[in-house]
Formats: sequence, C-alpha cells, structure tokens
Amino acid sequence: MGIKERRERERDARREEIISAAESVFFKKGLAEATMDEIAEAAELSKGTLYLYYKSKEDLYIAVSLRGADILHDLFEKAISTGEPSIKRIANLGEAYLEYFDKHRKYFRMQHFQESPQFHSQVSPEVLQVCAENNGRLWDLVLEPIKAALDEGLLHSGLSPMEIGVMLWSNSNGMMRLIDREDSYLRDSLGVDLVTLLRKSNAFLVEAMMTEEAQKLYTSSLPHHETGKQ
Repeated sequence: MGIKERRERERDARREEIISAAESVFFKKGLAEATMDEIAEAAELSKGTLYLYYKSKEDLYIAVSLRGADILHDLFEKAISTGEPSIKRIANLGEAYLEYFDKHRKYFRMQHFQESPQFHSQVSPEVLQVCAENNGRLWDLVLEPIKAALDEGLLHSGLSPMEIGVMLWSNSNGMMRLIDREDSYLRDSLGVDLVTLLRKSNAFLVEAMMTEEAQKLYTSSLPHHETGKQ
C-alpha cells in the first residue's frame, strides 16, 4: 500500500471515529444542546482538527443520520428482493419501515428533525448534496415495486409512481411520529393500538389504489387482514 492510500485509509478511519463520537453525543443531548467541543472531547481530538473534517455540527448530524439511512436502505432492499408479486413487495416496504422505526428509533428521530428548513440552512451544500443522493437511492427502491405494479395493471394509472410513494410514505411517517409521542396514551386511554392502525391504514391505501382484478388476487395477503385475525 502506498503512502497516499494509507493516508486515505487513516483519514476514513478517523472520520468514522468522529461520526461515532458525534452519534453518542447527539443521541444523549440532541442537536440543540450538543456542542462541537463535546464532540471533539468524545472523539479525543482538538476542535480545530474536528473542523478539518466537518464544517459544523449540522454537517455532523447529517453524517450520523446517514448511518440510519444505510440501515433503512438495506431493509428496503431486502423487502423488495423476495421474488413475491409487486403488490406484496409494496406491503413489505411498509413492514420494513416499521421494523426500522421499532429497532432504530433514534435514527428515525434524527431524520425527522433534519426535515426543518431552518436546519437545512445550516448545512453545507456538499453535505446537502450527499443527503439528496442518499434519498434518491431510497426512493429508487421504493418506486421499483410500485412501477412494476403499475406496469402490470395492478394499480390505477391516475397516479404517478412518485405520487403513490409519497402517499404511502407520508401515512407511515405521520403514524410513526404519533406512535413515538402518544402510543401509550392512545392504547391505555382510548383502546387504539397505533401499530395495528398503521398496518391497516397502509393496507387500505394500497387497496384503494388497486384495480378490481388486483383486489381479487391480493387483498387477503395485505397486513391488515392478517392483523385482523390476531
């Protein structure tokens, strides 16, 4: 290995150490309360060295959240690679997102927080570009079974693949945020199981977009029918 390659590997390793240190600080204190001094201390670096790698704590926040996005990408990729019919693979995406929310809640919260326009104004253009490219990778996975279902005549053609994807994403995202805030209250006080309701609402959305023939073939395999038997 040449000197240049070794230095690159050392720099990449240092970058990962910084991200791990930042993750521990952000998970404990959140973006608003965390400081670059604390992150530098956790990474055992001077603040000056830290700024050689990341221009701001917002850039670091994105770097940490991209770890979560990589996990979500792997879950989505697995969900659409089952060889099942396209309608079932769309349902699999909803289950994969729920698994991500359940097992990686802190990353989910980070991604919710970074949607703020005020936050974006503090992020460097190059990091925003990386974030946009990563989002594109996720959407490519989401749209693949949706496009297949449209091509097969299983979904009504009045909506574009992206419109369908946004409808399903916004329903899941909104319900998950509600689960994160109000799950115990709604379950204990009102008798509403939000996870079950999330599965039902996703399934009803997919059913509403399905052609009559698709409903005959696939409705019974959607998650809310399975949930109803429990």
